[in-house]
Amino acid sequence: MKIHPLITTTQALTELCERLSKADFITVDTEFMRENTYWPELCLVQIADDKEAAAIDPLAQGIDLAPLLDLLVDNEDVLKVFHAGGQDVEIIYNLSGKTPHPIFDTQIAMMAISQSEQIGYSNLVESWLGFTVDKGARFTDWSRRPLTERQIEYAIGDVTHLSKIFPRMLKRLIKTGRGEWLDAEMEKLADPENYRSDPQAVWQKIRAPSRNPAVLGRLRAIAAWREIEAMDKNIPRGRIMRDETLADIASHPPREQHELAKVRGLSAGWKDNDIGRRLMQAIADAAPMTEAEMPPRAPRGAPLGKEGALVADLLKLLLKIRSREIDIASRLLARSDDLEALAAGQRKGLSILEGWRFEQFGRDALELVEGKLAFAVVKNRLKMAHIDAIAGSGEDEAEPVADTDDDGFSPPDAGDEASADEPAGAAD
Repeated sequence: MKIHPLITTTQALTELCERLSKADFITVDTEFMRENTYWPELCLVQIADDKEAAAIDPLAQGIDLAPLLDLLVDNEDVLKVFHAGGQDVEIIYNLSGKTPHPIFDTQIAMMAISQSEQIGYSNLVESWLGFTVDKGARFTDWSRRPLTERQIEYAIGDVTHLSKIFPRMLKRLIKTGRGEWLDAEMEKLADPENYRSDPQAVWQKIRAPSRNPAVLGRLRAIAAWREIEAMDKNIPRGRIMRDETLADIASHPPREQHELAKVRGLSAGWKDNDIGRRLMQAIADAAPMTEAEMPPRAPRGAPLGKEGALVADLLKLLLKIRSREIDIASRLLARSDDLEALAAGQRKGLSILEGWRFEQFGRDALELVEGKLAFAVVKNRLKMAHIDAIAGSGEDEAEPVADTDDDGFSPPDAGDEASADEPAGAAD
């Protein structure tokens, strides 16, 4: 693979993107800094296909990233491959107002072909390529210039390794027929709504102090005010005010600005400075939430009852058995809240009762809660069996629904002829 020198000019970037626009896929990674800013500061972009790779310096004087953004967000013919790409996609969205599409995330894909919930990049490389990534430059300050050769080499390795892993992973997905399982997950990753900053919605991420409409109205107003302050100053929102302080002020609002000096988490200067005045104005302008705006009550587990809670536990055991049997991350197969809802009697709006999840898990889960399925130990092995099969025949003859030892799906290192193209022990 050809590795280009660091790209610092618009012309070199344009020529690179023109070549990459003809590729079937490109691998993408970014290096950024955001410890001291609200908006992540893009410091380096690495990109590759199966023939060439380069690092692009977005801080280079006079460089125009338009050719790169056109390739990433407007070219629908090239698949963009990331690993744990949420923050990379966010940066691209902030620069262009769009997200990369079509998109593929190898961390998400690993959940469909192994029990790995959130495999890290280093473990991914070791699993598929059999060597350890040098982490020496991992915590470098990417905003400092000039970048060293070691930094650039480390950064480019992220996409060159990924360009070798992706085709093998794709082959594995095709072989197992699980590529379609990931379509919805990849579209979710590319949904622009995930990256749009809406100050009026930030309050939903803060633990609400109560369900009092006036308190929640202040919580929403103060959270929106803090978000706008952080955006304008380009500093982390926590530098303005911590969540706990914000929630406390929403519950016990000061009547006069000088009282801010007594609020835990605020400095004495708030009693007479400009930011304190703006906060007091936000509190004064806050309106109680209407009935339509009130958040839904979170389930507390009481509707399940004691018996329902036991059923939910059985569903979680079934999920563990099933995910191990077919070698898939349980997080991709089902969520705990879906299992609890099913145990409580809900049948609509559950992802486990739709599509491939229903075929792989939901049907058995439904039969379990309806009393048609049971756990059984047959010859010292835990199985799932239909109740009528157990009742109508000897225990040894009951046909299992889920057998933890016989899944018909061998990991790549278990004598698979295609093991050269697949990871050693990726399913471990």
